Amino acid sequence: MFQFKQFSVKQEQCAMKIGTDGVLLGAWTPIENNPMRILDIGTGTGIIALMLAQRTGAEQIDALEIDAAAYEQAVDNFENSRWNDRLFCFHAKLDEFMEEPEDEYDLIVSNPPFYSENYKTENQERDLARFQDAMPFEDLVEAANLLLSENGIFAVVIPFKEEKRLISMAQEYQLFPNKITRVKGTPTSEIKRSLLAFARKKNLTCSKDELVIEIERHVYTSDYVKLTRDFYLKM
Repeated sequence: MFQFKQFSVKQEQCAMKIGTDGVLLGAWTPIENNPMRILDIGTGTGIIALMLAQRTGAEQIDALEIDAAAYEQAVDNFENSRWNDRLFCFHAKLDEFMEEPEDEYDLIVSNPPFYSENYKTENQERDLARFQDAMPFEDLVEAANLLLSENGIFAVVIPFKEEKRLISMAQEYQLFPNKITRVKGTPTSEIKRSLLAFARKKNLTCSKDELVIEIERHVYTSDYVKLTRDFYLKM
């Protein structure tokens, strides 16, 4: 059980446990457009959907999960939260979910599989959660284009090395970055992740900045504390 300030998350059935990437995306994702309908693609434990339930007044937050055990875990976490009337989880593949879209979403978020290397482990569930062939970036961008409302935001966290490729891919669907935050573990380490927010309207002044997580081991920067203090118990 992982305890946050306003909710708790069980994760023993999930191949991918709660990590910094998911918490970063849940806390960072822009919500200035006041989203009423939110979609979390590849929800895992449900952590990002729960964080957005805390941050927004969205009337409906849908989550999509392909793995059966993770789906059951997310449903349990949603039902045990104070926002259980607004959180819904679907056990389906992304392409199945896209076949008969009922409504558009004002916010679509995803912490997608991102290991594109040509090796696999012995853990099929972990591979499914972590390897890009389970949900290629191309499918994710196509889904965002199909399901995003006119003024909607599409937000993801990906490896920094994939940033240019995803931006180029998104532009083919007329989705343009309006906010980019590059994440470093420490002041001297290399950039590891990119947080990207896309919109249908091209912003000539795309906001770009860097976020450093730690000054040293377990000593967090003021920027990271400010971003996550509404969630972590000890922030």
